[in-house]
Amino acid sequence: MASRSQQPLHSPPGLRVFQRIGPRPRRLTLLVLALLPWFPALTGLSHAAEAAPNTVGLAELPDAADLIDRLLERSRGLSSYSEVSMTVHRPDWERNSSLKSWTRGEADSLIRFIAPARDAGNGTLKKGSQMWTYTPKLNRVIRLPSSMMSQSWGGSDFSYNDLARSDELREHFDHRIEAAGESGGQALFRVTSIPRPGAPVVWGKQELTIRADLVLIEQLFFDQDLKPLKRMTGHDFADAGDGRWLAMRMRMHTLEKDDHWTEIRYDTIKFDVDVADRTFTQFALKNP
Repeated sequence: MASRSQQPLHSPPGLRVFQRIGPRPRRLTLLVLALLPWFPALTGLSHAAEAAPNTVGLAELPDAADLIDRLLERSRGLSSYSEVSMTVHRPDWERNSSLKSWTRGEADSLIRFIAPARDAGNGTLKKGSQMWTYTPKLNRVIRLPSSMMSQSWGGSDFSYNDLARSDELREHFDHRIEAAGESGGQALFRVTSIPRPGAPVVWGKQELTIRADLVLIEQLFFDQDLKPLKRMTGHDFADAGDGRWLAMRMRMHTLEKDDHWTEIRYDTIKFDVDVADRTFTQFALKNP
């Protein structure tokens, strides 16, 4: 099995041209990203390239920070509701689960397991910068300390930090368009995101490949030694309404372990829905 430093990095699918823009940035001593409150914020990854017409030519490089801002705003919506199937895959077994998720704004989310029966009722609540979990077997709501945020969520390849991500990407990172390319008539931009000195983040670097129509193609997560640890890719591109193109399947790959991945599949997803304030409370977490 390849070590982390030997693990190959895959170019975005269907990529025909990808040219580096300017010199490589200096290597810094760093800390990481946090993106959006929950999975709807991670949508837009895809192997397809046939969506909306190209809006930015390769000669018209956008500002990297502005591109990140518009990506976050476009992919998040004011609120969302989704029904999700999740598969945790290992070389010798797979586990399938069903979940429901509600989000509001940049920082509030509630995720609840519906199936299988042994997991039904388990939930995770994020309110602002705080996070709680609930397990019916213990009948306790537990606030997660920062020391537990890097642990696996639900035995998957996502961590609690992945769920907690809000606007840290634009609040604590500097961004640079390091390469530009094209796929299926769409301009692509590879953005390198580096934590600012002293930023309260986990990863040492992130690389995002973003299409001109604000679709996130791929996201790579690096540790403090700038070794790639995880890669998120997307599949089954579709218009979720109002021209909001999303990947209806997303995979998070753990690169240091062969054939370890978790796939999220949207069965239903709606944006800008009415979500009651009481949804994002410990009472709601404990009482479906």
